[in-house]
Amino acid sequence: MKKHANPRLKPAVTWMRASALLLAFIFIACRAAFAAGHMRIDGPELEKMMKSGQKLVIVDLREPELFKDGHVPGAVNIPYDGAKQRILKELSPKDTIVFICHGGPMGDELGAMLTANGYKKVYNVMGGMRKWKGPILIK
Repeated sequence: MKKHANPRLKPAVTWMRASALLLAFIFIACRAAFAAGHMRIDGPELEKMMKSGQKLVIVDLREPELFKDGHVPGAVNIPYDGAKQRILKELSPKDTIVFICHGGPMGDELGAMLTANGYKKVYNVMGGMRKWKGPILIK
């Protein structure tokens, strides 16, 4: 077995390798997170976007009865069950689109679908209405 020339360098080499592996992992994870093309935001980020005055198309993917019981002000209701057939027809690639659902995964799926079809400004609210702490409109 070959001994390392300087035993003090061995921990530094090990640390450098571990750091390189960690950076590679972070790079791959970030690429995977953005591979779908849409961006994930949290509730406070959506509130900032709403307050900024920029035009948003907020799409609530929940069932109509849940939408009526309370939703983000200004949101339109396109229930997930029929959304795949509707969103490409009803949403413009020029708009800034924000999906919100029960907890997040449905918006990720539809966000990926839109970005795969050339939409550029697509967001999904992580945690969905379960984590939403902002204003609620009841109809």
